[in-house]
Amino acid sequence: MSFLKNIFSKEKKETLDKGLEKTKTSFFTKLSKAVVGKSKVDDDVLDNLEEILVASDVGVATTLKIINRIEERVAKDKYLGTEALNQILHEEIAGLLSETNLGDETEFTIPTNQKPHVIMVVGVNGVGKTTTIGKLASQFKKQGFKVVLGAADTFRAAAIDQLQIWADRTGVPIVRQEMGSDPASVAFDTLTSAVTQNADVVIIDTAGRLHNKVNLMNELTKIKRVMQKVVVDAPHEVLLVLDGSTGQNAFEQAKQFTKATEVTSLAVTKLDGTAKGGVVIGISDQFQIPVKYIGVGEGIDDLQVFNKHEFVDSFFN
Repeated sequence: MSFLKNIFSKEKKETLDKGLEKTKTSFFTKLSKAVVGKSKVDDDVLDNLEEILVASDVGVATTLKIINRIEERVAKDKYLGTEALNQILHEEIAGLLSETNLGDETEFTIPTNQKPHVIMVVGVNGVGKTTTIGKLASQFKKQGFKVVLGAADTFRAAAIDQLQIWADRTGVPIVRQEMGSDPASVAFDTLTSAVTQNADVVIIDTAGRLHNKVNLMNELTKIKRVMQKVVVDAPHEVLLVLDGSTGQNAFEQAKQFTKATEVTSLAVTKLDGTAKGGVVIGISDQFQIPVKYIGVGEGIDDLQVFNKHEFVDSFFN
């Protein structure tokens, strides 16, 4: 049973279903084994379910919340059948995510009271940060927004070149300097250019190095400070990109980056290539930072806004 129908287009829904296929297959294969020979939900079933949720990278804290909610229902109905477990899980996970008041978007949007809307993107190398920026630029452009990219990850020449490829592919302007340039200088030039062009959205790429949190914090703080010389309240959004296929490592990265800077939104990538899609549920619950985007494929249109209703619906149907 679906809680909500037709929030996403049929095409977007099919992409989401396909992107979560590995996670679903892994999860429900284990769940079937956990309830085999059982007619009702008892302590053994709940213990097995707890192990399955943790193994699916939902995270221990979020798993315990889900188990506690199911235990309360079992206490009310002593003869709760195992055939109802899927539906109960569906309802309780949807209920848990609904408590965050996050993840209700259906389209790529920006606030109308800021121009340009400045997004600073952070994340370690290899998580799909630059690709996410390129796909975001494409989606915003489709919505009719004028987009400017800033290549402030000057630590790696490859990062600058990769962002240039995405700028060319999507047909949006990019501001770049040579490798080793001051990232804050690139950000300053990007915002100056964006204001001159009357752009709607600015997306700034930054270097993702966690080996020294103090240096990372100082660099991001400097970038923010210099951007504010051009747009006083920039950045309006700090988007942390996490690789969903790394499971618990994504939790750890989220912890480290939220200590280093004020993260306001999350993008979880590479969900199509992993059975660890449960990490989205745990991260959304534990950090109370909105998961705004999820990557469910390699195509340019396979970055989707995260809608918790559609996500849970795809997971269970």
